[in-house]
Amino acid sequence: MQFTDRLLLENRAWAAGIRAADPEIFSRLHQGQAPGALWIGCCDSRVPAEQICNASPGELFIHRNIANLVDENDANVMSVLEYALKALEVEHIIVCGHRGCGGIQAAISGDEALAALPRVESHVGQLRQLVAVHADELNRFTQLGDKVDHVVELNVTAQVERLAELSLVRESWAARRAPTLHGWVYDLASGQLDDVVSRGPADADAIPEANGWRRAAS
Repeated sequence: MQFTDRLLLENRAWAAGIRAADPEIFSRLHQGQAPGALWIGCCDSRVPAEQICNASPGELFIHRNIANLVDENDANVMSVLEYALKALEVEHIIVCGHRGCGGIQAAISGDEALAALPRVESHVGQLRQLVAVHADELNRFTQLGDKVDHVVELNVTAQVERLAELSLVRESWAARRAPTLHGWVYDLASGQLDDVVSRGPADADAIPEANGWRRAAS
C-alpha cells in the first residue's frame, strides 16, 4: 500500500472515530471557526500542534515555518496574523519552538548544506544575527546540542518580543486587551511543553532589550 493511500484510509478511520464520540462535531465545524489561539510553530514533522496539546479540531489556528519565525516581510505569516487578530479575534498567540531544531542548528553551525537551499538560507538569516548577539553567552556551552537548545529558547523569546512590537498586535491590545503572547518550547525527548516567556497588553509600553538584535541589524 502506498503511503498516501494509507493516509486516506487513516482519515476515514479518524473521521469515524471522531463522529462516534461527538456525532455533531463536523456539523458545528462546518458553520465556522472560533479558535482560542494562533499557533506559530516549526514545520518539523515531529511537532504536530494539535496532537501535542491534545486539542480538538477548531481550537488552534495554525501557521508553521522553519524555526517558527515572525517576519514582517513575510506576507504569509503577516496575513495569518492579520486574520487571526481582526477576523477571528484570538485570545492568545503561541510561538512554539522545539529542542533539537534543525533550522537553529544550521544558523549556529553555518551548515554548508544550506548552500544548495538558498531560500532556506535566506529564511534562517535572522537567526544568525541572534546567534551573533549572544555569542559570548553561547560560548559557555561545550556541546552543540546544548547550544542549539539554548538558542531555541532565545528564539521564541525574540519572536514574542517581535510580535509585541507589531502594529497589528498593539492595535489589538488597545482595542480589546488581547491577545496574550506566549513563547513555548517542545521537548522531542519527553513530549512535554515548557513555558518560556509571555507578554500581554500591560507590556505595550515596555520594549525589552531581548529583541534589540533585530533593530540594530536592520
